[in-house]
Amino acid sequence: MRTYSPRPADIDRRWFVVDATDVVLGRLATRVAHVLRGKHKPTFAPHMDMGDHVIVVNAAKVRLTGAKAVQSLSHRHSGYPGGLRSISFGRLLETRPERLVEQAVRGMLPKNTIGRSQLRKLKVYAGGEHPHAAQQPTTLEL
Repeated sequence: MRTYSPRPADIDRRWFVVDATDVVLGRLATRVAHVLRGKHKPTFAPHMDMGDHVIVVNAAKVRLTGAKAVQSLSHRHSGYPGGLRSISFGRLLETRPERLVEQAVRGMLPKNTIGRSQLRKLKVYAGGEHPHAAQQPTTLEL
């Protein structure tokens, strides 16, 4: 018996929408990363991008547990000496909630070209509206 390896023509991409209202950030990120990788499909192959598209709405209403809003920091670097900038999760949730969810999901994906292509299929919106109604997304339960 030969090992099954899917071809690009065998991949069927679906669209899912996730409501992040009162959902813990880590639990949301793990479920979204699971779907982006395609691990929920029986034809999963780790060397291919098998995942589906995920739309996260209401990212501004995601929940942080414990003292993460004050103690945890998000870092970015400009590339220049002394260019490290840090901001607390609570402040980031107020100003750029999309970035907070994207960073949480990015940390759970592979750090290679496949992970970058999987991250491109993630769409995050702070409010409850999204412009992807034409794709007819189905609701993903957490």
